[in-house]
Amino acid sequence: MPTLSNEHQKQLQEAKLLLENPGVASKISNYIGAPIELGLDQLPVSWNEGLQDVVETALHSAADAAIFTIEDTPGVASSNNWHKFGVAASGGVGGFFGLAAIAVELPISTTIMLRSMADIARSEGESVDNLATKIACIEVFALGGTSKQDDGTELGYYAVRAALAKAVSEAAQHLSRAGVTQTGSPALVRLIARVSQYFGVQVSQKIAAQAVPAIGAFGGAIINTVFIDHFQDMARGHFAVRRLERIYGPERIEDAYFRLPARPEP
Repeated sequence: MPTLSNEHQKQLQEAKLLLENPGVASKISNYIGAPIELGLDQLPVSWNEGLQDVVETALHSAADAAIFTIEDTPGVASSNNWHKFGVAASGGVGGFFGLAAIAVELPISTTIMLRSMADIARSEGESVDNLATKIACIEVFALGGTSKQDDGTELGYYAVRAALAKAVSEAAQHLSRAGVTQTGSPALVRLIARVSQYFGVQVSQKIAAQAVPAIGAFGGAIINTVFIDHFQDMARGHFAVRRLERIYGPERIEDAYFRLPARPEP
């Protein structure tokens, strides 16, 4: 196996620190100054009824509107701040109108986030016209990071990729035959359903944070900014790993990844 250069070793370490630290609930709690549990106490008993459908609808809408339309210019720097501004604006509207707006706000913010992920993939040298890149962007929504406070997202980066491997392979095979415009294909529907199981945990934590009393429009904008910042971190780590896999091979990078610490050294 080829040995990683010092620079690539450093890049892989940076990617792992992004991918394994910490979950979105911890980040949101740090910014709003209150634990997510305070918001959970404010939610009605039936708050999560139909939430999974809303999450899946948001992912399907994003795939239709975002990932299949971005311009293919590999290597161009990503515009992270512009995407953060767009998601913050939608979060402000959602925060103003409360939880009733989630079915409208989530598809908008998810679409912007998916475009941001494709933008980051492009900055890492990937062609967004490439089918594997499009699917890898959808995968990012399943990456939650890990922390003691995120019981629903404690799977590590490679564990999530392994759990999605079959659905990813089936979607790639089907879309390669039917064409990438077939966003309603059964294989892609199954992939999005699998990803939404992970993404739904993150969304439920976002909703709980928005339910904290007096969060308001400003708080909604802050929460959405933290939300997209988290997934931009996941995308940066994910596509950095994929770039190194193209150079050294997946097995070599996975082996090196597990040898690196998951937390910053003191």
